[in-house]
Amino acid sequence: MKTMKYILASALCMLVSTACSGTKKSEVNVNEPESEVSQAEAVKTSGKALVVFFSHAGDNYAVGNIKVGNTKIVADYISEITGADQFEIKTSKYDGMAYKPLCDLAKEEQQKGELPEYEGSVDVSAYDTIFIGGPVWWGTYPQVMFTFFKKYDLNGKTLIPFTTHEGSGLGQCANDVKETYPNANVTGEFSIYGHEVREGKDRVEKWLKKLGFAK
Repeated sequence: MKTMKYILASALCMLVSTACSGTKKSEVNVNEPESEVSQAEAVKTSGKALVVFFSHAGDNYAVGNIKVGNTKIVADYISEITGADQFEIKTSKYDGMAYKPLCDLAKEEQQKGELPEYEGSVDVSAYDTIFIGGPVWWGTYPQVMFTFFKKYDLNGKTLIPFTTHEGSGLGQCANDVKETYPNANVTGEFSIYGHEVREGKDRVEKWLKKLGFAK
């Protein structure tokens, strides 16, 4: 019995502590293998849609130094396919950082509950449906996204989380959105490996079709 409890605890620890933007596939036990799309039914509403996202360019796990972040590529697919507007959460705090120091900083921010500042603002009242995207850093969205969550009340809207990752799937991202906005309809979650996004438009379109946002 003690052995079984130890195995279960170890597996849970691996899921929650997935480092920064991901770990090797063989090291991770996720609750949705490949985690491409949830089993939610179509959720499209008649109102306007918005894609809110944070994406990190520069040094990334598995893809090296990139000019366009993995999550931005997915956000651009969503806007192209659905016509949704975009608001990118931008901060210069992580510019030029190598992967390992960035992971260390992200962990420190999470442990301290820091809320980094970001640029710009958006009128969320104009939108019924909001896609919420980002990489998975230490099991959930980067802390700068929680700065956005603290500023904007998205209760009453349909919220669709999506992530890019290298083994952690959705992590705790969808659960954190649900906890932050208990009166929102959080559904239709989607995740995709960061190293696959550049060839992954068809998978994004398949997901959006299932949700009723693409023909």
